[in-house]
This record gives sequence, structure tokens and C-alpha cells, in this order.
Amino acid sequence: MVTSADLAAAPLASRICLVAGASRGLGRGIARALGEAGATVIVTGRSSEAGPRTDQRPETFEDTAREVEAAGGKGHPYRCDHTQEREVDQLVSWALRRFGRLDCVVDAVWGGNEGYDGDRYPDGSAFGTPFWRRPAARLGQGFESGVYAQLLLAKAVAPAMVQMRKGLIVTVGFDTGAGYLGDVVYDLAKAAMNRLTFAMAQELRPYGVTALGLSPGHVLTERVQDAGMAAETTETPLYAGRAVAALAADPDVNRHAGTVLHVADLARAYGFTDKDGTQPARFTIPD
Repeated sequence: MVTSADLAAAPLASRICLVAGASRGLGRGIARALGEAGATVIVTGRSSEAGPRTDQRPETFEDTAREVEAAGGKGHPYRCDHTQEREVDQLVSWALRRFGRLDCVVDAVWGGNEGYDGDRYPDGSAFGTPFWRRPAARLGQGFESGVYAQLLLAKAVAPAMVQMRKGLIVTVGFDTGAGYLGDVVYDLAKAAMNRLTFAMAQELRPYGVTALGLSPGHVLTERVQDAGMAAETTETPLYAGRAVAALAADPDVNRHAGTVLHVADLARAYGFTDKDGTQPARFTIPD
């Protein structure tokens, strides 16, 4: 029997969650925070202990599953390339066979910075290089690993959520409402992801399913740390993770459908903090 004390300590103890792109970065922080809240968390990615890893980085989704367990949840690793429709469909079919439902699905997939060393991309361009000096292929990579991956995952999970007439789909991106994000590829990809989230919300709302976007600040991810940019960051991935956990536990989350929510605003609304106990303010890109 689950008591009120149990629910307070682990408000997501009965929830089945999936975090896509959880080998590292924001996805890992979100998976860990869901584990803190007691959830069962399926963690996916391409970087595996048993196979190739993105940019030869050391982090793996198996590591993330263990972090979920250590935080108090139940972690289930699953390898998936989220730009491949067949793999995404197989992932969702497996999850539904194994657990019977998906209550919360988080898309933290983003491969637009692969190969970036903190200064240059493999093609020689830098973040913010004028569009007429950027290879057009970079835009394709940003859209494939952002918008296309987002659509594939939502398309795969929506039928089960529509049938249940409930569910939460969170897309991790960045709010473009305040103006230009400083790089043509990044700006276009994030704007398209936000628009897709808005469109999905309109079609899912009548069925009780909520789609929304999440906008973190300048996050201290493993890539950022290794690029020597830690001093410029405002928060850890756990901050965004606790935002997702708060949203997943909110019975009235549908009021946010179609919007892009700032992690800092949610921290003040729901009362959670970052890893160090602080509530970093909303991040804005410097002029």
C-alpha cells in the first residue's frame, strides 16, 4: 500500500518515464531527477558500454541507468538511435510490452554540437559564424538530430497516450521568443522544435495528452566542462531534471500545453532547487 508519506518522498513512484538522449548532459540530469522522485526510467542513447560512443566520449546510457537506481528510482537502459524510425518504433514497442504504458516521455536528443571542441566544428566553422560562411549540411544535421528526432519519438508514443487519454511529452530545447540565439543553425533548429511542440499540443490536447517545451539556461554538461567553459554556465543538468519531475507530478500540467517553459520560472513556481540548493535566475543570451 502506498501511503501519503511515500507519495511525498517519491511522488513519481508509480510512473513509467522514458528519457531519450540520456547518455550525458541534460538527458542524464533529467533521468536522475526522475529517479530521485521514485520513477521507473527507461534511459536511451547511442553511447553504450557494449558498442560505439558519440565522439568517443566516456559517458554511456548504462551509466545513467545506474545513476537513476542510486537516486532511488528504477533504471532501464536501452540503445536507440533516435534519428532512425525503425529503432524508435522498436523502443516504444518494447517499453509498452514491458511496462504496459508510458506516463512521461522526455526528448533530450540533440546532436547539433557533435564534433564541437569549444571553438570549432569539424567543418571549421564556429558557433555564430555568419550563415553565408556556414556549410549548409550543418543545418541538416541540426534538424535531423532535433526536429526529426522529436517528431519520430512523439509519433511513436502518441497512440498509446491517446488511447490512455493521458500522458506528458516534454521536448528539451531553448526559448526563441526573446530573439536571435546567436547562430543560424541553432536558432532555426530550436525554433522549429518549439513550433512542432506547439502543433503537437493542439492535436493532443483533446485526448488529455500534454506536449510542452522546456528551456534550460547555460548548463554545465560534460561537453561544456571539457571545453573549458564551466565558468560561463548558470546551472547543472539536475535543475532541468527537477523541473521535469515537478511537471510530471502536477495533476494540472495540461494548462502548460504548447508552451515553452523556463526552468528558472518553474523552480520558483514549484519550489525546487539546483544541485547546490540555489535557484539560478532565468538565463538570457548576452547581446
